[in-house]
Amino acid sequence: MSLLKRQREILVGLVLGDGFIQKTGKRNARIRLEHSIKQKDYIFWKYKELENMMQSKPKLITRYNPVYKKTYQYYRCQSHSSPEIGKLHRLFYENSKKRVPQNINRLLRTPLTLAVWYMDDGYYYPRDNCAYIYLPLYEEDDIKRLLVALNDNFGLRPKVLTKKGKYKCLWFNSEEFGKLVRIIEKEIIPSMRYKIPHNPVSTEDALSEDPQENF
Repeated sequence: MSLLKRQREILVGLVLGDGFIQKTGKRNARIRLEHSIKQKDYIFWKYKELENMMQSKPKLITRYNPVYKKTYQYYRCQSHSSPEIGKLHRLFYENSKKRVPQNINRLLRTPLTLAVWYMDDGYYYPRDNCAYIYLPLYEEDDIKRLLVALNDNFGLRPKVLTKKGKYKCLWFNSEEFGKLVRIIEKEIIPSMRYKIPHNPVSTEDALSEDPQENF
């Protein structure tokens, strides 16, 4: 499987975000993408960008949860198994747990990669004019590597906060969010622009409240 530079950048962003890599052999793996119906345009954008490596177009899945007695629908697609995705699995997983690679400084270095990560796991809070990127259950060293990469490659200095005493996230206050938006704005697709302000310039003008009050 031959991957373009743009595809590699997208893959790193979605693995940092919602993408799940499933090992399929000693050296091979495949990536699975799942998004809600509301994000249909987004998963189809991912499919188009990575079409040469995907098995099929995203399919609508219906699942019934007997505990909550609710029916859920979402879109799913996955790639073919390949050594290229196997390399990503070895970089981003250890004992089936997601981790941040030692070389994240070289992997997380373009606006496109950062934008995909943000579109996946980023949340914009208009009231406070700030943003969060929610993280998996990373170890402290993993988070430190992310912070170094964001600072070195983009000049971004988010703070690490803990939600409900367990879940870590990166908090971008008004000033840092303004920097983030200027970096990724051109890469945010139309259906995901609700995650950035309508007028990005204004992100520098408002002061955010103490983020700890939101938890």
